Amino acid sequence: MLEIKDLHVYYGAIHAIKGISLAVNDGEIVTLIGANGAGKTTTLRTASGLEKPASGTILLDGKDITNTSAQERVRMGISHVPEGRRIFPNLTVLENLELGAYLRKDKDGIARDLKMVYERFPILSDRKKQAAGTLSGGEQQMLAIGRALMSRPKILFLDEPSMGLAPLLVQEIFDIIKDINREGTTILLVEQNASKALQIANHAYVMETGNIVLSGTGAELMQSDEVKKAYLGG
Repeated sequence: MLEIKDLHVYYGAIHAIKGISLAVNDGEIVTLIGANGAGKTTTLRTASGLEKPASGTILLDGKDITNTSAQERVRMGISHVPEGRRIFPNLTVLENLELGAYLRKDKDGIARDLKMVYERFPILSDRKKQAAGTLSGGEQQMLAIGRALMSRPKILFLDEPSMGLAPLLVQEIFDIIKDINREGTTILLVEQNASKALQIANHAYVMETGNIVLSGTGAELMQSDEVKKAYLGG
């Protein structure tokens, strides 16, 4: 599905990503864990076309997309829920969702997907005419995920979906991620809640200062002494 090979990314003189390689297979949940500044968000932003790599290759379904635009990557099946949600606060819930489908022309399909999003997140249906900025943090995260699903992605990038949410809502967001994956969408997840992320991940990578320092199944990394000490509080 998605393959990143020997990726290097710079911010000016700062070498943010230092030759990482990773793979996300069709149907998997793959997670990137690591401390703030490890390069997780930059990896997602580069894979979705929002940052330009200095070198390296990004493949989607075997096709080189390294130099394609972010817009074209959405058309090809990548959708990105950014850190901090980045909903449009002054637009209504419905308008935010419609923007998720802005590249699509199939009105009937859009209507079906809108109904699907409302069934998955009933609160969004209840508040569809409300300004998105008036929603709670958890509701805004649901809106951001719903908006991404409106592009009908093959692979969904989620950047810190549980950030700033109460523990009950964190569990609800992780249940939603599992449901979306179960229904056929591949997921690449960046998450500081390492325990929750590893519990649902088929495969996981640990990033430190722009490098991948460990990888394995979610279960394997849950048992790693190194991971326990650094990220699981044990």
